[in-house]
Amino acid sequence: MADIGVIGAGSWGIALAVLLDHNGHRVTLRSGSQDVVDMLKTRHENQDKLPGVILPDSIKLTTDPEEAVAGKDLLVFSGTSPNTRSTARMMAPYLREGQLIINASKGIEEKTLMTMSQVIEEELPGAEVAVLSGPSHAEEVGRGLPTTIVVGAKKKATAEYLQNIFMNEVFRVYISPDILGIELGAALKNVVALAAGIADGLGYGDNTKAALITRGILEISRLGVAMGGKPETFFGLTGIGDLIVTCASMHSRNRRAGILIGQGYTMEQAMDEVKMVVEGVYSAKAAMGLAQKYHVQLPIIEQVNAILFDGQPADEAVRNLMLRDKKIENPLLPWEEED
Repeated sequence: MADIGVIGAGSWGIALAVLLDHNGHRVTLRSGSQDVVDMLKTRHENQDKLPGVILPDSIKLTTDPEEAVAGKDLLVFSGTSPNTRSTARMMAPYLREGQLIINASKGIEEKTLMTMSQVIEEELPGAEVAVLSGPSHAEEVGRGLPTTIVVGAKKKATAEYLQNIFMNEVFRVYISPDILGIELGAALKNVVALAAGIADGLGYGDNTKAALITRGILEISRLGVAMGGKPETFFGLTGIGDLIVTCASMHSRNRRAGILIGQGYTMEQAMDEVKMVVEGVYSAKAAMGLAQKYHVQLPIIEQVNAILFDGQPADEAVRNLMLRDKKIENPLLPWEEED
């Protein structure tokens, strides 16, 4: 049994807290809002964000960062990516040297172009930081539906320890040393999911979505490999797996926001309507910053940025993609020599 602090009581934090409690661990769930803590203590569920997922009495609820952090075997960072740095900074006074932290949020910091684990390592240099990602909607994990994810860590022993912490009969955990690839796949698929939602909002069909998914994973892997990620990662659970589920499911806040944008909403209006943080909006600019830094072309992600930040009409963005210069699908495949 481990003593675990889950930092962030949104839908993902609640789902992971319930999972870890089910696995027999002592769980403290921390929210920055006293109203949220009071609601969870009274109702034992968040009826707005995660209806039907009941928190057992054994999960301790708190707003106190020291109570959530001090003396814990493991900390799970499950908040939104824009708040990761401030959260880590707030937790710093209560951490012990070598504290094990697993980051479960997905995103790239816009100003620094850092992944979330890099942000945590910068703010908490004495901590050991791992990551958890994969096709895993909180709505389904919280209900105990079969799910498969990947834990990434620098040391195999750490990955195996975390695998044992999280894995059960409905939550299968694989392990990987490619932390960077895992996090890039997790963050960039949100931008492609915005594009998929925009296509849905425009009334396009399955052909369009299939094109966005297949060309989208190529863009993600192209940038990820240029940055040092491993190709195998992008064609696994945290790459193509997470991309498929995020582009196809109405659980996906990125897809839902994209649908609204395709229907004519502004970015701000769509985010207000979804009522949750749309991570792809924050990662889109960062992705273009990384593309420029590593000299990589990302045409789909470039058009998403044009829609979000430059006022380009969504249907015009689709035309721009369809009318790009003619290309070979895979330039590495050889042709027969002509006579």
